[in-house]
Amino acid sequence: MNLPEGYTVKRSRRKTLAVEVKRTGEVIVRAPLHIREKAIERFLFEQREWIETHAAKAKARAQLHLEPDAEEEKRLRNLAKTLIPERVAYFGSIMGLMPTGIRITSAKARFGSCSVKNSLCFSWRLMQYPMEAVDYVVVHELAHILHKNHGKAFYDTVASVLPDHKARRAMLK
Repeated sequence: MNLPEGYTVKRSRRKTLAVEVKRTGEVIVRAPLHIREKAIERFLFEQREWIETHAAKAKARAQLHLEPDAEEEKRLRNLAKTLIPERVAYFGSIMGLMPTGIRITSAKARFGSCSVKNSLCFSWRLMQYPMEAVDYVVVHELAHILHKNHGKAFYDTVASVLPDHKARRAMLK
């Protein structure tokens, strides 16, 4: 059997098998406590194409966006602290929306978020992307002040400000 290299099995009280490919390309198999190793191997074999595709994408993405050194991180943080509030103010005035607060975070898994209380968070890592992508994330999070989901009304709000939002979003992928 041709199994993916270097996978980790994490057992728990779950009832089904699942596979996860981390941002680094690492493969994690989540398995019930009682399941045999042969069943896990069979599952991995059946999922090998999906695993290989997603692991390759994750590794390519990781190579494109290497973790910056301490000096570069500081520069990006400072840029985010200056630029993002300006962009939020600019697009907020266009949209008639203002957050209750703005924070810059070190999030790796998401570029932005909007709390229930309409406070916005943005990752300093967003500064590694083109300005068009930064503006997309700002408008996206501002739209969440009105719509706490990703429904049609949400995307209509985003499109009313950024008609090319799909192309901008693609820059983040």
